[in-house]
Amino acid sequence: MNNEQTEQELELLRYPIGRFAAVENRNAEDRKESIQIIGQLAADLRDIIEPLTAEQLNTPYRPGGWTVNQVVHHLADTGMYAYLRFKRGLTEETPQIPSYRQDLWAEHSDSTEEPVETSLQLLEPLNRRFVTLLNSLEAADFEKSFVSAGLGTMTLDIAVQRYVWHTRHHQAQITSLIRRSGW
Repeated sequence: MNNEQTEQELELLRYPIGRFAAVENRNAEDRKESIQIIGQLAADLRDIIEPLTAEQLNTPYRPGGWTVNQVVHHLADTGMYAYLRFKRGLTEETPQIPSYRQDLWAEHSDSTEEPVETSLQLLEPLNRRFVTLLNSLEAADFEKSFVSAGLGTMTLDIAVQRYVWHTRHHQAQITSLIRRSGW
């Protein structure tokens, strides 16, 4: 029983907003809402981490997990990757998209030593470009797809949902740490 409870607690620390679940058959209003969220993601992240001290930024969000610094840099890495993956899906016929070793990327000095401000500054214009692109698309464009080595075939509509979920997922990991730590 104790092991089960520990597994449930670990699951909640890893996935504080739950695991990703795509919504099929979204309409223009649903997409518009996702686009607005993407436009706000970097500012929301900044609001969450700005009050944190250097020591707090170097604290893992869970036992055995990345530090807050690493999570923020990871969000910049995946933001760039998501944007490029999306553009390829938009401009190529169902391209094959390789995966990358997020765990190893997070261990490099640009994720462990670089100030989080660098990634925040990267995410702001990146998401602004993403919003500009998304606002210009027709409904049929969101049905285009790519094949992710790690996630399988994905429509661009689902890719947008995954990007929003992924960022919110990591923001929730950080806010959960802040709440648990009483910061």
